[in-house]
Amino acid sequence: MPTLDIEHRVAQKRQISLIAGLDEVGRGALAGPVVAAAVVLPLHDLEKLERLAEVNDSKRLSPKKREQLYDIIIANAVAHGIGSASPIRIDNEGIMAATRHAMREALHHIQPEPEFLLIDGRIRLKDVNIPQQAVVKGDLLSLSIAAASILAKVKRDRYMIALADLYPQFGFDHHKGYATPQHLAALQENEPIALHRHSFSPVRLRLIE
Repeated sequence: MPTLDIEHRVAQKRQISLIAGLDEVGRGALAGPVVAAAVVLPLHDLEKLERLAEVNDSKRLSPKKREQLYDIIIANAVAHGIGSASPIRIDNEGIMAATRHAMREALHHIQPEPEFLLIDGRIRLKDVNIPQQAVVKGDLLSLSIAAASILAKVKRDRYMIALADLYPQFGFDHHKGYATPQHLAALQENEPIALHRHSFSPVRLRLIE
């Protein structure tokens, strides 16, 4: 289970308390946005932290548990923010630039501003004037990053499920835009829509058929 060990080490070394964990979801999907979240947790409020005891990497939780934890995280976090990058931005700028855009947008919604960032993976936000650290497998190690992974995942899933009613031929409520056999089969039978990432290989190949 993720802990606050990394957060406490940073807080002690730098004499700070507002440490945001950042994570993203949807980077590998063929359709829909990439969504990022940033979460600042209370490092020393044991009562609130006890309520977050079940927070884990979103990929290790059921959809029902993620939904439950979404509200618990928001209720007990010091601050949180969510950002996104559209398929058009992904096509125009590339997935990594779009991911950084979503993370910057998530940070923009956090008040008070974090004093330090822990970012899942190897991503660095060079144009953000806040000290930061990339944490490989951060959603397994850092409670703040794990909390961010849940907020981002739930937010994106809700969005894709809502779009399923508008585009029933693609079944977005089942695969959330990822390259499942169901989604690939639907792409063979139907023209890609604006929600698809036209620069991603399976969609691009379908467009030039």
